Amino acid sequence: MKGFSQLLNQRERLSNVPMKLLAGPLLILMILGMMIVPLPPVALDLLFTFNIALAIMVLLVSMFTEKPLDFAAFPAILLFTTLLRLSLNVASTRVVLMEGHQGGDAAGKVIEAFGSFLIGGNFAVGLVVFLILVIINFMVITKGAGRIAEVGARFTLDAMPGKQMAIDADLNAGLIGEEEARKRRAEVSQEADFYGSMDGASKFVRGDAMAGLVIMAVNIIGGLLIGMMQHGMGFADAGRTYTLLTIGDGLVAQIPALIISTAAGVTVSRVNTEQDVGQQMISQLFINPNVMILAAMVMGLLGLVPGMPNLFFLLFTVLLGGLAWYLLRRKERTLVEQEMAAPAVPIQETPEASWEDVQLVDTLGLEVGHRLIPLVDSRQKGELLGRIKSVRKKFAQEVGFLPPVVHIRDNLELAPNAYVLTLKGAEIGRAEAQPGKWLAIDPGQVSGELAGTPTQDPAFGLPAIWIDAAQREHAQVFGYTVVDASTVIATHLNHLLHRHASEMLGRQEVQKLLDKLGDEQKSLVEEVVPKAISLTVLQRILQHLLDEEVSIRDMRTILDTLAEHAGQQKDPNELTALVRIALGRSITQQWFAGQETLNVMGLDAQLEQVLIQAMNGNGALEPGLADTLMQQAQQGLERHEGAGEPPVLVVQHSLRAVLARFLRRRLRHLVVMSQAEIPDDRTLRVTTQVGGH
Repeated sequence: MKGFSQLLNQRERLSNVPMKLLAGPLLILMILGMMIVPLPPVALDLLFTFNIALAIMVLLVSMFTEKPLDFAAFPAILLFTTLLRLSLNVASTRVVLMEGHQGGDAAGKVIEAFGSFLIGGNFAVGLVVFLILVIINFMVITKGAGRIAEVGARFTLDAMPGKQMAIDADLNAGLIGEEEARKRRAEVSQEADFYGSMDGASKFVRGDAMAGLVIMAVNIIGGLLIGMMQHGMGFADAGRTYTLLTIGDGLVAQIPALIISTAAGVTVSRVNTEQDVGQQMISQLFINPNVMILAAMVMGLLGLVPGMPNLFFLLFTVLLGGLAWYLLRRKERTLVEQEMAAPAVPIQETPEASWEDVQLVDTLGLEVGHRLIPLVDSRQKGELLGRIKSVRKKFAQEVGFLPPVVHIRDNLELAPNAYVLTLKGAEIGRAEAQPGKWLAIDPGQVSGELAGTPTQDPAFGLPAIWIDAAQREHAQVFGYTVVDASTVIATHLNHLLHRHASEMLGRQEVQKLLDKLGDEQKSLVEEVVPKAISLTVLQRILQHLLDEEVSIRDMRTILDTLAEHAGQQKDPNELTALVRIALGRSITQQWFAGQETLNVMGLDAQLEQVLIQAMNGNGALEPGLADTLMQQAQQGLERHEGAGEPPVLVVQHSLRAVLARFLRRRLRHLVVMSQAEIPDDRTLRVTTQVGGH
């Protein structure tokens, strides 16, 4: 009873499964059934017709897809269609050998039509046609598609690390979100799986072509033996009857096989664009009138040669010439429509100057040369606008306030590919970008060289090369980080926003921060501003923090600290030091995420005593001591970063502010922390000494 109840439960579960999930198992069962159960001729006609229709559908789907991954099920379909053809060959062979002596339609109307009508009943012609189809399928289409799939799989696997690095770079720069990053990683993995599956599936098609030859030979020999020995037919009659049936059977199987192989070749040989294969061919082959004119001239000259089929050559000369004329006329009409659509510039008298002519300086500005205009033109689908929005959003989430809007305008005085980033009207960054090309950045461990225009990454100064799109995958395989022109400019902007964050924080931004916090902590805000300190002093403290890349997102802790100490201390520098101690855990987390032991730089004990004495004396460093300190700090920083450690120098609390202001003049990325800022549950380990011998 227990086994019977389990059987009923299994049946109930299967009854709840959607039919589309049962399509694969049912198809396999049908294929196995055709190999085992004898099929009547009518069933063979139906299945052969279904096989041809299925092959045509697969070819059309492969033609209309825009990317190989849009037809990711193709390797599995290739396997199923191959098995379907082989099972039909087994079923038809059984019928041909058993019933072939009865006449041409003994194996069904479809085989009879392919064996008699298509080749005129001549088995010699049919044999030649069948062999040609097999050779075309086996030697040309299948072999070429298999080679493309093999090379595509290898290059896709080699390029995977570079693609993953590019995705991580976009994610870190804030150009994409975590969801988009996961989607891109999945696409990279699916692309590798697809080409690997296509490489293996193409072997099935090649085996199918070889099986067709073997089945044909077996059918002819077996038919002769069965016809003469079992049915008393003469050699000539048996040869003609069974050969025609065998060739018809082979043709009706090889034509769908050829169509499926063509679909495989189309799928793996396409280039990823937003067009299907037909659109690519029409838009790229029949678009240039100069090509049509030259082709018409060549065909016309050949048509004038005596002995040539002049009528046909001259016919194509006229067709190509007419197409060239049509393309030229369409191009002229497009230009005329664009000129007519352009608004006429009215002639106006020069008005008097007014206050509207006074233009205030933009806080943030981006000026571009004329070749970079498409990157910032929404009508031309410029990607830079969206990337700038992502950079501002990520900056606000990380730093703690919203940066100003970036005002973009073209500047004809710049070089065509140049751009300039300005802050309050003053230039803070300048570089060049090449639209349509990719910047291959050398992170320091590349395995090959590229042909292109050498340059430097404008954000971090790393060596880089502008390359063509065709070299992108090769660059990723060599270990380069490859980004487009829009990403280069957006990354440069992101870098400069962090560097000049303190200059962008004005009184208006500080007031908006207080208003935002006031919705939840109104009493705390009123206690600090304006009772304890003024808005100007708070702005200066926040600017000091931003100057050293400290996030001001934790405004509650900042205001709590100021509320506690602002009554006894009014100096903004001292208040900043106290706020840094309160934010010590987040500052440490910024540079040592997830690390219990902190490997840092430290001052030599003797040098530290000298600096403390100098600070306690006149509060300034002697020129000789200052030069020595700067030189030794630079050498120590190079050793420390060479070991892969964060650029953090930990000193006594009394020295931190002075050393930070002094050392960061030349060592901009050096972080100077106080021992008081390190949380008690972290362990300090000085791995590099500044001033040590």
